[in-house]
Amino acid sequence: MIRLEISKAREDLAETVNRVRYKGERIVLNRRGKDVAALVPLEDLTLLERLEDRLDLEDALKALEEPGTVPWKKVKADLGL
Repeated sequence: MIRLEISKAREDLAETVNRVRYKGERIVLNRRGKDVAALVPLEDLTLLERLEDRLDLEDALKALEEPGTVPWKKVKADLGL
């Protein structure tokens, strides 16, 4: 994986985006030596979102298998609504 200072990426943003888009590179952006963000091909983001959706579904299915119910007032209070 490539690491790039944000200021350098900003200097040549179009080229940086092209590296991600056309070469499939994953670029970690850093500021003051600390990684802060990443540029990834759209296909990678789509895959990540699908994985997150699958995990959410698995968690929901497990929750549905749990016995008992939770009163609506408690749910709202727990969520601060």
